[in-house]
Amino acid sequence: MHLYLLFYLLLIIYNINDSISKRGVKKVEKILVVDDNIQLVETISIYLENAGFQVFQAENGKDALESLRLYKIDLVIMDIMMPEKDGISTTKEIRDKDNIPIILLSAKSQEEDKVEGLDSGADDYITKPFSKDELIARVKAQLRRYKNLSKMPPKDSEILIRGLKIDYESKTVTLNDEIINLTPTEFKILYLLARNRGKVLSIETIYESVWNQKFLNSENTVMFHISNLRSKLEIDVKRPIYLKVVWGQGYMVE
Repeated sequence: MHLYLLFYLLLIIYNINDSISKRGVKKVEKILVVDDNIQLVETISIYLENAGFQVFQAENGKDALESLRLYKIDLVIMDIMMPEKDGISTTKEIRDKDNIPIILLSAKSQEEDKVEGLDSGADDYITKPFSKDELIARVKAQLRRYKNLSKMPPKDSEILIRGLKIDYESKTVTLNDEIINLTPTEFKILYLLARNRGKVLSIETIYESVWNQKFLNSENTVMFHISNLRSKLEIDVKRPIYLKVVWGQGYMVE
């Protein structure tokens, strides 16, 4: 009787292991949290771990860069005001090498502060204090968008427009053979508009296509990134050649 029960248990274990191996092990995404406020880092880490993420910690930008060198990080959450190396300069340095999603944290809520953060290369900006639900929702949205951007290229893997070259496969943009450093979000907006060249896309359409979520009073988010794109692509932002606004309707690439 005991041998029968032992055999039965072993058979169950074997079937479970076989089922897991066939399905494959789900990848646990790695999040790097960077802040000199240790208590806040621990709180954010608990939020993320409870949501199923693996968390790495750093106290400043210098340590963050070292962590990125050592580990395969999927997303960075980073405070702006830190000793040794702040979040803005660290974001710029990361952007020189990687398109990994970056979410900046700050107690500053003024529009110019958000613009500075996004202009440095960040993909999102969260104002303190924030809720657990908001943080997790933004993390998931950034990871989802980054995955979509990394998927197999659609029909137009390369687009050429008057000296502007957009390469979907390498996720690079050059203007007159000079590399233009874009964030993943900026790249996706530009590619979307370029692929629909000559067609006006509303802010709502751009947001839902790029962020892959419902549009809810998100005009400023799109406008921030469009403004950053223009500053990088246009010689004169008041007389744009590539990114044009159609008042009351949206944006287009001609």
